[in-house]
Amino acid sequence: MRHLLADMGSAEISEWRAYEQLSGPLGGVRGDVNAAMVAAAIVAVNRGKGQRAPSLADFMPRWDRTRVRKTPEELFKAALAANTALQGRVIVNN
Repeated sequence: MRHLLADMGSAEISEWRAYEQLSGPLGGVRGDVNAAMVAAAIVAVNRGKGQRAPSLADFMPRWDRTRVRKTPEELFKAALAANTALQGRVIVNN
């Protein structure tokens, strides 16, 4: 974590955290895609005659769905709270 904070400020880390919450896990290994591929294959080989084969999308989690839609102001407050938790500063350019 020290190396990360030495190279990246808490504001940028907060931005990445917010992005990941909307788009899903970051990184090269996407377990959700791998699990969806396995699930789709299992259902496809066990489907009944005349049933359509499922698509990969049928088993992919939707990371952009939230139970409660938040306003931009609420999202901004959440980003500020994450920034504060990481001992970040808010810099306003005028």
